[in-house]
Order: sequence, then C-alpha cells, then structure tokens
Amino acid sequence: MMAALAGESELLESCRDLTWWRGADHGWHIEWRDGPGAADIAAVLARQVRDPGCPDALVTRSGPATAGGATLDVMGVPFVLRAVDPVHRERFRGRAGLRRLGEALDTTRRTTSRHPWEVLLGG
Repeated sequence: MMAALAGESELLESCRDLTWWRGADHGWHIEWRDGPGAADIAAVLARQVRDPGCPDALVTRSGPATAGGATLDVMGVPFVLRAVDPVHRERFRGRAGLRRLGEALDTTRRTTSRHPWEVLLGG
C-alpha cells in the first residue's frame, strides 16, 4: 500500500504527520494532516494497485469515500484512510512552501531565471 503511494511523491510530501497502525480488526489505519482528502488517496490507490494478470479490481471501496475518510478493501485486507484537515489537491499544487521544496531544489531543471536556491546562496 505504501509502495503504491511512494510513486506519488507530491501526495506524500503534502501530508503532515503521516501515521499508520494495525487495527484491532486486523486491518490498517492510515491517517495524515493537511494534504489531499481521503477520497483522492482512495482514487490514487485504486489506480495504482493493479495486477495485469487479474481482471478483477484489487482495491474496492467498503463504504463511502469523503474528504475526511474512506474505507477500502485491498486484496482482502481492510484499510481505513483518515484525512485530518484535508486540503484539496488544487490548493496544495498552487501553494508555495515546503510542499514545493523538491521542485525548488531540482538542479537538473533549466529555467531562464535563477533557481530559488541560487538566490538563497547568493549565486
């Protein structure tokens, strides 16, 4: 599950206080602050967790998916997603700050203006 999200670095970088734990129901609970809503994460997981040899969906919703919470069944294992104070994807994409730090420090990207780190270091 976390490996599927690892490919979505912008999603993970946008979440503060990302935690997960094993629940009493033998399922997994994943919780974060800020970042995208639970429905957005559920949609990403449904798209990422697939097996080309299996025609059936490996991720199914076990209940309604909202910005605050979603319940999924991933290959028979229940997952409860909970977003505390979610920020919609459009808002965090447009917001500068630590969420965009990786992009700001990317030295391979060529631009006509100076990089933010060049300004910071006086280069």
